[in-house]
Amino acid sequence: MTKEMKADVAVIGGGLGGCAAALAAARAGRTVVMTEETDWIGGQATNQGVPPDEHRWIEKFGCTASYRQFRDGVRRYYRAHFPMTAEARAEMYFNPGNALVSKVSHEPRTALAVLRDMLAPHIHAGQLVVLTRHQPVAAETDGDMVRSVTLRSLDSGERVVLTAPYVLDATECGDVLPLAGVEYVTGSESREQTGEPHALDGPADPYDVQAITHCFAMDYMDGEDHTIARPEDYDFWREYRPGFWPCRMFDWVGPHVVTLEPRQYVLFPEGEHFPLYPYRRIADKRNYAQGTYESDITMVNWPQNDYFIGSILDVSEEEKERHLRAAKQMSLSFLYWMQTEAPRPDGKAGYPGLRLRGDVFGTEDGLAMAPYIRESRRIRAETTVVEQQIARSCRRGGAEKFADSVGIGYYAIDLHPSTGQRHYVHVSPYPFQIPLGSLLPVRVDNLLAACKNIGTTHVTNGCYRLHPVEWNIGEAAGSLAAYCVERNIRPREVRANKELLDDFRKRLVHQGIELEWPFMPA
Repeated sequence: MTKEMKADVAVIGGGLGGCAAALAAARAGRTVVMTEETDWIGGQATNQGVPPDEHRWIEKFGCTASYRQFRDGVRRYYRAHFPMTAEARAEMYFNPGNALVSKVSHEPRTALAVLRDMLAPHIHAGQLVVLTRHQPVAAETDGDMVRSVTLRSLDSGERVVLTAPYVLDATECGDVLPLAGVEYVTGSESREQTGEPHALDGPADPYDVQAITHCFAMDYMDGEDHTIARPEDYDFWREYRPGFWPCRMFDWVGPHVVTLEPRQYVLFPEGEHFPLYPYRRIADKRNYAQGTYESDITMVNWPQNDYFIGSILDVSEEEKERHLRAAKQMSLSFLYWMQTEAPRPDGKAGYPGLRLRGDVFGTEDGLAMAPYIRESRRIRAETTVVEQQIARSCRRGGAEKFADSVGIGYYAIDLHPSTGQRHYVHVSPYPFQIPLGSLLPVRVDNLLAACKNIGTTHVTNGCYRLHPVEWNIGEAAGSLAAYCVERNIRPREVRANKELLDDFRKRLVHQGIELEWPFMPA
């Protein structure tokens, strides 16, 4: 059975970029259909279980007004629904998990509730339709236009043909691009292609992509035994040691992400060693009335469960499923190792009190609904941002300024080990801009990139992939689609015509998108 749907803007993918795009287009008065492959919208913030990775100025500037609304909504959610201590309630910049990595680390279910609330007025008005558990399977094109995208319900098998003047690809892997024949790039470019100091010194490798990670939540019930069943692939992962790793991956020693020298980790805070448990903690029980939480809850997205044996992009369905299964087995095996064999300061082995918190995601296997995808297919764009335009080692006085900036971002160029068996790469950039040209494919006129599938390279993807930047990209794409529908023009015309570009950028500023940084970085 096939159903037909129409909208002004079709947003394929319901991650942070997709939610921001749908919200922006709906607020601009457009009808929107947003689809999502899993049960939950929110992408890395919800179904992938990744607490926000943000820059150090985030509380004051450096994100869009709607992203700040999302962050503020997270704090309001806890204040409205949780029995918080007086100290926590009085904290202006309340951090639910007091994580080392985030100023507003929180549970995935909280992010989901806040996102649903933000979208609710438009859903209730019939202006926005959200289709969860729908996967894009085909696209109809006509020359340089995408006419429709066909989706399949993962529950009923029913097909939905979605037609819209504008299609935004906000999927985690850029899945609409091959379906619609949109030119794109995967993997690592060569230095000859991009001139980037950290590009491959040799031929490009389209299968050399950053690790994926199947995150999971756990707490610690000291004195109890919550050991899971021994995973099928445990023996393999227990002994696994990449050639560039200082020891087996399942160890409290690992490479420092910047220096690559061996680094001593510990599970719980102990001396000067780096503690992993509070690293991505999503619930700190000290923030709440006694008895609210039995234990702190942490999210395991650590060096030991980065999966980089193979790529899931542009491989057979069988190979993709094999790698997705292996990533799950790696994470479950790491948990089992921590429960049974991990060295302890008291000389014993294992922490059987570590409890897999599958309820945090509501999944049968206890893991996140979806793996954390760091690197997507990337459009061949009118503008491709390269390392030389943003890296401190390549420039003086700041990142390149783009006349067509539609937002800003900042994060280290943080590349995790890759499927090409390449080590961590950590490069310091300047605070940067998001050029409109990076959202526009070189040929197709009515498809826009709306998340980490924009015109970046393997290298620069490492700093354009984080939460506030993905949100800004999606919001800019949704705003641009709405602007073009309203004026019956094409995105390329907006970028090429100074009058239109200035008008569009003024609209972005009016809705709370910062187009340039308010300071000159040192």
